[in-house]
Amino acid sequence: MKTAIIYATSRGTTEKAAQQLAECLPGKTDIINLKSSIEINLDDYEAIIVGSSIHMGTMQAKVKKFITTHHDQLLTKRLGLFLCCMREGSEAQLQFDTNYPESLRKHAVANGLFGGEFDFAKMNFIQKFIVKKVGGHTTNVSTFNQGEIKKFAIAFEV
Repeated sequence: MKTAIIYATSRGTTEKAAQQLAECLPGKTDIINLKSSIEINLDDYEAIIVGSSIHMGTMQAKVKKFITTHHDQLLTKRLGLFLCCMREGSEAQLQFDTNYPESLRKHAVANGLFGGEFDFAKMNFIQKFIVKKVGGHTTNVSTFNQGEIKKFAIAFEV
C-alpha cells in the first residue's frame, strides 16, 4: 500500500513525527511538507495520513486548507490524523476534535496525539515571550511521545 504523510510544521516537531511514523509503516511512504509542496495528486496513494502542529489552539493554515480542499477525496482513502501539541489528556483531545472535522475523525482508522516541543533556539523573541508568559516555561520542554507514534502505526496497519 502506498501511503502519503502530509503535514505542515513551524519548528520541526511535526516533521520529526512524520519521519518517525514513516519508519514504522510498511511499504512505500512519501513524506510531504505542505509548506514546500506545490501540488499533490492523492490518486497516487491508497492511504493518507495528515498531521499538523498546533499554535494557540489552531492547526497550521496550510493543513486546514488542504483538508478543506480535499475533504471528499480523503473520505475515499485509508486515513490517519495526528497532531503535535503541548496540551495533554482531555485538553489535547479537545484541540484534536476542534481542528479536524468530525467526518474525517470518524472515517480515520488511526488518530494520534504525539506531544510537542518548546525549543527556544527555534523561536523568535515574541514566541519565547508568549511561551514564558502563558506556559511559564523558560527552558526547552518536550512531551514528544514516540510510543504514541508506534501505537498509531500499528492501528493504521490493521
